[in-house]
Amino acid sequence: MKYMLLIYNNAESRKAIEENMDKVMAEVGQIMAELQASGEFVDGMALAGSSRTVQVRDGVPVVTDGPFLESKELMAGYVTVDVESLERATEIAARWPDAALCAMEIRPVIGEAG
Repeated sequence: MKYMLLIYNNAESRKAIEENMDKVMAEVGQIMAELQASGEFVDGMALAGSSRTVQVRDGVPVVTDGPFLESKELMAGYVTVDVESLERATEIAARWPDAALCAMEIRPVIGEAG
C-alpha cells in the first residue's frame, strides 16, 4: 500500500532545523537510505514556503498568493512510501525529524494520475 507522508513545519521548527541542519539532514539521509535499500521509497520532494491558491467562484478564477488556510503549520514537503501496512508508514513518519519538531501527516494513496 502506498502512503504519502506529509511533512509540516512552522516558524519554530524551521528555526530549529536551520540551527541543526547537519544533524537533521544526517537523520533524513539515514532514513532515505534505508527506504531506498528496502525498496519502500517511491518519491519525495521538499516544497518552498510560498504558494498560490486558485478558487473558481461564479466561473471567475480568484488567485491568492500564499497559503489560503490560516494556520501556523505549512506543508514543507512529502515522501511517498510503498509499505506493508499503516503501522510501517507510521513508524517511518515517527522517525522523521519534523515529527519531533512540528508534525507529519499520513495519507493513503488511493490512485495514481496517468
